Amino acid sequence: MKRAIIKGTGSYTPPKVLKNDFFEAVGSNDEWIYSHLGIKERRIVEGEVTSDLASKAGLIALENAGITSKEVDLIIVATSTPDRQAPSTACFVQEKIDANHAVAFDISAVCSGGIYGLAIGSQFIQTGMYKNVLVIGADTFSSITDWSRKDSVFFGDGAGAILLSATDEDKGFIDFKLHADGTGKMHFNIPAGGCEIPASEETIKQGLHYFQMNGKEVYSTATKVLPECINEILEANQMKSDDIDWVIPHQPSIRILKEVAEKVNIPFEKVMTNMDKYANTSGGTIPIVLDETYRSGKIKDGDTLLFAAVGSGWTWGTAIYKV
Repeated sequence: MKRAIIKGTGSYTPPKVLKNDFFEAVGSNDEWIYSHLGIKERRIVEGEVTSDLASKAGLIALENAGITSKEVDLIIVATSTPDRQAPSTACFVQEKIDANHAVAFDISAVCSGGIYGLAIGSQFIQTGMYKNVLVIGADTFSSITDWSRKDSVFFGDGAGAILLSATDEDKGFIDFKLHADGTGKMHFNIPAGGCEIPASEETIKQGLHYFQMNGKEVYSTATKVLPECINEILEANQMKSDDIDWVIPHQPSIRILKEVAEKVNIPFEKVMTNMDKYANTSGGTIPIVLDETYRSGKIKDGDTLLFAAVGSGWTWGTAIYKV
C-alpha cells in the first residue's frame, strides 16, 4: 500500500491585524491574554469569506508542490465557518482555483478539522483512488464571535493548505489515531442556525449564532485527552517521545500546549506555535503551522513529525509523519 506524503504547503491570513488592546473594552488586557493564551494579535477578514482564504492558501500549496489545479483529484475543506450551509465551501474553492476535475466536500471537526482532513485524504491516496488530494483548513471565526464578550480574545481568521500525493518510499504518514466524544458537545457550540434552532429574529436578538465556550472544560479536556492520544500513537508504533523531532499542534493556548508537552516528556522547544501572531485559527491552525515550519527551514529529511489537535465535539487526534 502506498503512503501519503506532503508534496506542498501554503497558508494565507487576511491583512487586518487586531491587537490585544482592543479587548480592554470587554474587561481583558494584553498582559492576561499573552500570559494565559500566548496571543499578541490576530487577523480579521474584511471583505473576504472562508472560501477566499482557503483558495488563496490552496493556490500557494499547489505552486509549492509544482502541480496545476487541473491535476487535483480531491479537495477537502475542514471548516466550522462555511460560506453557506449549502453548497459546500469546498465547491466554492474548486471553482475559485479552477480545479474543475476535482471532487470536493467539507468536513466539520472544528479545531481538529486539519488532522481529520489529513487522515481522510491519506486514505484516498493509500488506496490508489486519487493521486493528488488538497486538504485545506480554513475558518473565519470573526463571523461567529460576539465582540462584546471576554471570550472574543481567543480566535482569529486564516487558512492553511496541504497537498498530499503518493509515494512508495519509506516516508509519509505512518499512522493516525482519531477520537470523538459527543457527550462534550455543549462545552463549545454554536446553538442556532441549524435545523435544531433555525435562524429567526429571536435567535439573532439572543446572540445564538455566536460560539459559546466553557473555557475550563476546554482546558481540562485538552490536557487530558491529548497526552493520552499522543502516548497511544507512540506505543502503537513502538516509538518514544525522544523519537519526535517536531510537534505540529493545534493552537488552543500556550498553557495547554506547555502542559501537554510536559506530560508526554517532549521539550517545549520542539512544539511549533504561531498563536502570538494569529490566535486560534481553528481548522486552519495545523496546516498554517506546518507551512510556516517548513518555510522556516527547521524540518529536514528524515525528521519525524507529531501532529495533535483537540476540538469541539469533543474531537481529537494525532498523527505521525516521517519526512
